[in-house]
Amino acid sequence: MTVASQHEQAGSQQAGPDDAVPGIELRGLRKTFGPVVAVDHLDLDVADGEFFAMLGPSGSGKTTVLRMIAGFEQPTAGTIRLGGVDATRQPPFRRDVNTVFQDYALFPHMNVEQNVAYGLRVRHVPKGDRARRVGEALELVQLGGFGRRRPGQLSGGQRQRVALARALVNRPRVLLLDEPLGALDLKLREQMQLELKAIQREVGITFMFVTHDQDEALTLCDRLAVFNNGRVEQVGPAADVYDEPSSEFVANFVGTSNLISGDAARRILGRDGTFAVRPERVRVGSGSGSASGMVEADGVIVAGIVREVVYVGAVTRIVADVESGVVLTATLLNAAPGSSELHRGDQVTLSWAPSAVRQIGGSRRTSIEGEP
Repeated sequence: MTVASQHEQAGSQQAGPDDAVPGIELRGLRKTFGPVVAVDHLDLDVADGEFFAMLGPSGSGKTTVLRMIAGFEQPTAGTIRLGGVDATRQPPFRRDVNTVFQDYALFPHMNVEQNVAYGLRVRHVPKGDRARRVGEALELVQLGGFGRRRPGQLSGGQRQRVALARALVNRPRVLLLDEPLGALDLKLREQMQLELKAIQREVGITFMFVTHDQDEALTLCDRLAVFNNGRVEQVGPAADVYDEPSSEFVANFVGTSNLISGDAARRILGRDGTFAVRPERVRVGSGSGSASGMVEADGVIVAGIVREVVYVGAVTRIVADVESGVVLTATLLNAAPGSSELHRGDQVTLSWAPSAVRQIGGSRRTSIEGEP
């Protein structure tokens, strides 16, 4: 029986197939450390079997939430339910969760098999079953031939897989991952992102992933929550959060945005409010054009002067000063014509289609003519 089928069997004993019980339910969750409010009245549901990411800067409260779910921290107020069961005051070993940390926390004096089997030994799983389950877990993370090696003989990516196998071998209902890829170099991290997503699909359990890396969250998750100062600014599918940011913080933290508000919004867009335009949606042309802030049938055109040209491998970022101190950024594919022909001080036009404009706080698309 595979790890995935074992989990399905275990899950069927806890909830019927037609039950819609969330894997994780947080209600009114609050955590303070003296006068510091780390998490402020959080309500959040994570579906059973979902890959969910908590995204935010350092100190935003996401890791504190993870530690409360794991039982390593007790909430000041609120409730935690795991698979419909109130786990708020349960000790960590009573909760049907396992945690993978950034530093892996492997035992250096044990080999890979012994590290993965440790939790099974603590639970007094029979030796034969223990060996079979360890073998299945190592095959799942593509380390079938590494059981006799010590952690010191493994690469960073291999140690991360051992930590993942050790967490999965206990068949938890929920797997908590606290920035587990943060110690890896970029290329290996991108590879492990894809492998981690494939493993989650295979085992079918709830993954709750903490990261401050926006690209990582967008790559991995089904849905994400954006944290800021102990509160959740926005929750939703990755594409919705990126395309329809609910606040200026989300617009600038999940990707980057050109924010246009106040007098600039009235002059450039002909509207009141705060608007966001993603840099990849901005087109750049040479020359000053005929006017600045022209709203035309196919979008907006503004004149500007190039402040910076930043080469970033596959793309080039163009930063331009436009009227009244407004600075706009465009991201151009380097394969596109003219992407490498711009220099500081060049006069350019920047333009975008009506569909590129999002009104912050409106939770819907807003064209420059004000149509939904």
